[in-house]
Order: sequence, then C-alpha cells, then structure tokens
Amino acid sequence: MALRWIILFFGLGLAAAKLTGDTETDVDEGHDWDIFNINEVAGLDLLEGDIDQEETFIRNSIIGDKYRWPTTIPYYLEDSLEMNAKGVILKAFDQYRLKTCIDFTPWKGEKNYISVYKGSGCSSYVGNQRVGKQRLSIGKNCDCLGIVEHEFLHALGFWHEQSRADRDDYVNIMWDRIQPGKENNFKKHDDKVSSALGVAYDYGSVMHYSKTSFSIGSEPTIVTKIPHFMDVIGQRMGFSASDLTKLNRLYNCTKSSSFVDSCDFEEENICGMIQGPGNAEWEQRRSVRGGPWTDFSNMGQCKGKGYFMHFTTASAEPGDRAFLESRLLYPKPGAQCLQFFLYNTGADDDVLNIWVREYDEANPGGKLKLFKSISGGVMGSWELHNINLNMTQKGRVVFEGVRGRSPSKGGFSLDDINLSSTKCPQHVWHIRNIPRLLATTPAGGKLYSPRFLSPAGYSFQVGVYLNGIRDSPGQMAAYLHLTSGPNDHKLKWPCPWQQATMALIDQQSDIRQQMNMHRMVTTDPDEKSSDGTEYYWDNPTKVGSKVTVSDGSYYYRGPGMGTSAFITHRRLKSRNFIKGEDALFVFSLEDISALLLSQPLPRSAVHADASLMMKAVDQGARQEAADNSMLVTAVAGSVAAVMLVVSMVIAGIAWRMRRRIRQQESDKVVIIQDIPGFMEANEHQTNCHYSMMSA
Repeated sequence: MALRWIILFFGLGLAAAKLTGDTETDVDEGHDWDIFNINEVAGLDLLEGDIDQEETFIRNSIIGDKYRWPTTIPYYLEDSLEMNAKGVILKAFDQYRLKTCIDFTPWKGEKNYISVYKGSGCSSYVGNQRVGKQRLSIGKNCDCLGIVEHEFLHALGFWHEQSRADRDDYVNIMWDRIQPGKENNFKKHDDKVSSALGVAYDYGSVMHYSKTSFSIGSEPTIVTKIPHFMDVIGQRMGFSASDLTKLNRLYNCTKSSSFVDSCDFEEENICGMIQGPGNAEWEQRRSVRGGPWTDFSNMGQCKGKGYFMHFTTASAEPGDRAFLESRLLYPKPGAQCLQFFLYNTGADDDVLNIWVREYDEANPGGKLKLFKSISGGVMGSWELHNINLNMTQKGRVVFEGVRGRSPSKGGFSLDDINLSSTKCPQHVWHIRNIPRLLATTPAGGKLYSPRFLSPAGYSFQVGVYLNGIRDSPGQMAAYLHLTSGPNDHKLKWPCPWQQATMALIDQQSDIRQQMNMHRMVTTDPDEKSSDGTEYYWDNPTKVGSKVTVSDGSYYYRGPGMGTSAFITHRRLKSRNFIKGEDALFVFSLEDISALLLSQPLPRSAVHADASLMMKAVDQGARQEAADNSMLVTAVAGSVAAVMLVVSMVIAGIAWRMRRRIRQQESDKVVIIQDIPGFMEANEHQTNCHYSMMSA
C-alpha cells in the first residue's frame, strides 16, 4: 500500500513538471533586481557598488579631456556573454545613437576599445582609461536595457547622480541604515574633480541610486527632500532628459547619430512640411467634428496648443488627392523607421498612401516610391503606425490622402510623426481603458495579446498581469509565449535564438524624449523543463495547451518566459505610459543566431597574438636546442601558431559568409505572414484575451 502511494506521488510530481501553456519562467526569479542587489548577491565589493576603480585612483581622474572617448566608440563582445545580453547591448547602442551623437562600432584594431564580457555582476570603469582593452561586465541578471545604458554611461565618464557635490540639497543620506563598511559608497565627489555640467540635480536619472541601496533592512538609505521623488529615484528604464543633456554637453553633441526628424504640428510652419501637387489640401486643425476632438500630443490638456494635420474626405470629390510632404531629409542610407499616429474616419475606400520622394541627378524633380497604403474605415481613436522605409539619398516623406467613391463623414488625421535611421518594431498592441482594467482585474488575472507572426514565421503572443501575480500585486508582469501557427511545419524546433522585445511605450511626441520600459528574452533551443524531459521552446502543439477562441477555432499556447517585475504601478502611472486612458506595447521577435559566432578579431590583434606565441616558441626552441624532442615540439608550436593565425582569419571570413548565406536562405523561405487570426507585421491590434491564472 505504501509503495502504491509512493508511485502515485512520484507520478504526480512528473505531471507537475510537464510543460503547459500555463508554465512560466521568471528570468528575474521573483526579484525586482537593481545593479547593487545583483552585485551584492554575486559577492562583489566595488566602489559605489559597480565601479571598478580604486577610490585613491579615481579622485583625480574625473575631469579632463583625456578621459573622453571619441564619439564613435570601438567595442568587442566577448564569447562569455549570454546570447540575450548580446542582443540587449546592441539595443542599448541603438538608444545611444537615437538620442545622442555617440555611436558604437565593432573593434577594428583601434588602440582603445571597450570589451564587454560576462563577469560576476554589472560593473564598469569611469571614463576612457586609455589602457587599450577596457572591460565592462554585463553578468547574470544585468541584461536589462537601463542597466546596460547605466554601465556604459560610467564608461563614458559619469558618476552616480547622488555622489554630486550638491546632493545634500536634494537628498538626506540615512547613515545609520547603511550596511557596516559600505558607508564609503555614499561619499560625494568634490566639484573640482566632478562636474554636473550645469544641469540641475536629477531624481529621475538612470545613474541615481535606488532608495534602499546598501540598506541593512528594508528602510531607505536615501530620503528625497521632496517626498514625491522617493519612488522615482533608482529607475532603470533608460536615459532621463537630464542624462541626455549632460552626455550631449560632455561630448559636444549637436545632433543625434540616427535621429532624423520629429513633428507634433504645434508650430505654424508645421515643421517645414509643404503641400504637394494635388487638388485638395491638408489642414492644421485642433479638432474635427466626428473626431478627432483633440490632438494626440496634448490630448486637449494644454490651453492654446494641440494641433494636428487633417485631410477631409467628407467634402472632397471622388478621386481628389492631397499631398503633405516633409522638408528635405538626409537620413543615413539603409533602414529607416517612420512612426506616426493616425486617426482614421474616412470611408472604406478612402486611402492614405505613404511614399518617399528621392532626388538624384537623373530625377531632379524627385522619384516616388510607395511603401504603404492604409485603407479608410472608422477606427475612432488615435493609432500608432510603424513603417519601415529604405531611403538611400536625400528625399521627402510624402503622405497622400485619396478620396474614394463611397460616402464619407470624416477623413485622415496625422500627429506626432517621427523618423529615425533604425528598424521599426514589428507589432503594436493597443490596450484600452487601462484605469478600468487596473481597477477590475484581480492579482493573478492575465491579459493576452493577439497572436503575431515574426519575420521568420514564428507565431507568438504576450501575456501581462496588469495587477501582478498573486505574490507581487504592486507590479505588472509580462511573459512571452510561442503559439502554434501556419508555418510550424517549416520552422526549426526547438525554436532557436529568437529574441523577443516587449516594450511599454512612453507616449511622448518626440521619440528622443521617450523612456520606454523594455524587457528582452531569448529562446534557447537547449533549454529544458525542470525535470529535463521536454524542450522549453519546442513546438507549442507538443509542450503547450489548447486554447479555444470565441469563434470556435483553437490554437496551442506554449510555456511563457518573462518577468514578474516588468514595471511597478507607480512608474506605470508616471510619465505618459498611460495616455488618454490607453497604453501601447510594441513587440518584436528577431533572429539573433548570428551572435552565436565570435566577433572577428581585427587582423592586427590576430597577428600580435600570433607573434607573441611564435616569439615564446622560438625562445623555448633556442634554450632546448640540444634536445631534439623539444626542438620538434617548438617547431610544432610554431606551425600551430601560424595555423592559429590562418584559422582566425578564415573564421572571420566564414563568419561574414555565414551571415550572408543565412540572410540569403531566409530570403528564399516562403513564410506565411498574413492569415486570419494573426496580425501582420507593423499593424496594430486592440483586441485581447483575458483569463484568470493561479499565479
């Protein structure tokens, strides 16, 4: 009898470990990690928690141009880095390019460069130490966008915000609550060795300690003199406006590396836009009968402000066209992302076309290329659109409104246009009436996005706990799930190295001012269930649960991976994460398998390493010349060194070739991306699925 119960208990244990659509892995292990918690758990004892220098050294080194990097910084990603961390680091570089003049380029043999590796925690030196290879650690749990930005700001020359000379005017340090021996982490830097660059103290800086840093218990060690900012300090979402002001001043930035243009239509000159050829015109409006009643930028909150551009199809004749063209733009050749908000009240056969007009010697009047057509149809709200462009030379972005033949009571309205030299997010999830959902959704209630298709053909969705899991009701949680889809029979399983970006948008008009909340997770094809019997990212039909939709159709949802500490409610209600009672998520699922390959070493570095090895071998050969066996060994070593040089050069060439081949192969694969029940890339969706989870 006892044996039977043991067998039954063992069987139940295996059943509990089986993967389902309700299985969730929290990459943060239930913690809201900050840099200093991560480093404390790792057993690191660094200056100010994450700075590698000795205190005696750094006191004399903060001010001085010799500690500045060039605005284009060479970097090297070491093999020790986790795959997800590599992808996050590259995303952080994109943020630097978008918001500052700082750029990053793979190391090509420059004398000084930043080498990023997986250490025990998150740490960096401050400023350019001019030591050649300057290391920066992105260790376990450090692979968050704000943390990576924080560590690179150290490398660029910045200390923590609360170490400023004037910090006592803004915060009180509670010395009696600090862990014994950690008091030196709260010292101030004299303004003779550290400069605030003329910028006011910033509670919202990504470089500020959190309120409980180095605390003996849970009591705050830093108390802001303005109580409102107690829950602001310590944010790791990303650069604050003051962070950017200081960085741009320190490096004499006059423009951003990848930013091209932004327009909220508040000025009478409408950002230099012009009316193109056509028999109708766009108008600068503050409201339109039938909607929109306010602009998107201000939502009617600012008296005397709140303009947008509107093309009315209600009074236009069938076939009428109106062209709104940007000023002349000079983006970097390659991918660009056009983002704008559209309020659509046109007839079903009204059309908004997005063109690019490029100019060259052969086409002095400009040549038009169509990138997107959006059909009319009453949406009743401002919707975010992301469109990938490919401008190769100077040109204009053109919005063409076309009147159809069906009766119309509205038209097209545009606001908050942004253009940058980067790739667009793939999908938008518009969640309406967040205040009501927060008030009515219990902790443990999970809201699911629609299913989306990635460029590689994988189907996925995101589930969010608006009021957190039951153990953490004050924080929103977010998890990625793969789902069954139309391409599953063509895809690789377990799903290899697809990195998901889940971003909650700070709905500021200018993308340079947005502090979006990002989290990234990556599918590791070797990851298994807790009992080791199933692959976590296998086909959802194998490791997922059947989900029946309201129309009777069904699909399979695989296990989820994400974080229970995506964003706190206090931060959610700050800034413009909620605007007009709505929230916007953007998602991407991208293949990062190319990052499995080692970053090629510059030829100079390969030759230098080989020369050192060959010199050592030759010295050993001379010392042991009488010993034939040692001579043979030396010769063999020399051959090995030469072979190493050859192999490393070949590896670099092969790395580039494999990337090209992989791209060519992906171009040949026929992937379905437009099918009922799925959202096409760069389209928005407002529907969602709600269910109660026992989290």
